[in-house]
Amino acid sequence: MMNESKIALGTWAWGAGAFGGDSVFGNKTDESTLRPVFETAMKAGLNLWDTATVYGMGESERILGTFVKEHRREDVLVSTKFTPQIAEMYENSVTKMAEASMERMGLNYIDIYWIHNPMDVERWTPELIPLLKSGKVKRIGVSNHNLDEIRRANEILTKEGFHISAVQNHYSLLYRSSEKAGILDYCKQNDIEFWAYMVLEQGALSGKYNKENPLPAESDRGKRYNSVLDKLEALTNGMKTIGEKYGISCSQVGVAWAVAKGALPLIGATKIHHVHEAVDAAKIKLSQEDVEQLELLANATGIDTRGEWEHTME
Repeated sequence: MMNESKIALGTWAWGAGAFGGDSVFGNKTDESTLRPVFETAMKAGLNLWDTATVYGMGESERILGTFVKEHRREDVLVSTKFTPQIAEMYENSVTKMAEASMERMGLNYIDIYWIHNPMDVERWTPELIPLLKSGKVKRIGVSNHNLDEIRRANEILTKEGFHISAVQNHYSLLYRSSEKAGILDYCKQNDIEFWAYMVLEQGALSGKYNKENPLPAESDRGKRYNSVLDKLEALTNGMKTIGEKYGISCSQVGVAWAVAKGALPLIGATKIHHVHEAVDAAKIKLSQEDVEQLELLANATGIDTRGEWEHTME
């Protein structure tokens, strides 16, 4: 395991720019608003931070790097990603994209480096090997890969004496395809961490939004979820009821459910209270009965939240 933390903190919503916080989430964040979030997390022992070149096209990485520099390097675990869709910007070189990430963040190595999407496993996976051999990358992860692609990527790395350390897929009460496809089982069998991103469906499962109080209308998440908020009420009400038993909120139940399933939830952190909630949620152990009840309520919504960037896992 790369970290004792049961939670990773995500920076997709950090900063402005293409595919960044303003367009995707309807957020306005900058260094001044995010520094207290970072410092609160570090003090609470949450030191595992996830970003990507494509988040704000480098802006998220730049902001994260500004904060990391203020700490001892070994005290922070930094996770970032190679995104094949923008490879041409870096001369179709995994190494060049990784080195640009390091330069933006002021780092001389990356703790975990991911292939963001499985556009061509045979092409991109071998390019990770020089980064591992040089020590510029300590561990490898794959994101949005199905089971066959994960196995194949692992085979390619194993031939050179390396292996996949983590898988990062969209996984929530509403979207459990990685579980149904056997990916969670494969990860457990092979000592691979399974990171669950969008575990709260970009806030739609936080219990804070409904038809009367929708997500920001012009944001990508508002366009995605506002039309189904009424169908989610029975689920979020059930999450709130279970939360009352443990003294936690609806969103914390969503996080605790992922922990109960053996996943490492990746929580977007743009406010201090997100950090406090994540810390407390990770301590909760839901009963098997609660887990089953939540999944029954989720199944009853009939909602499929697969993103347009994802191919089916099953």
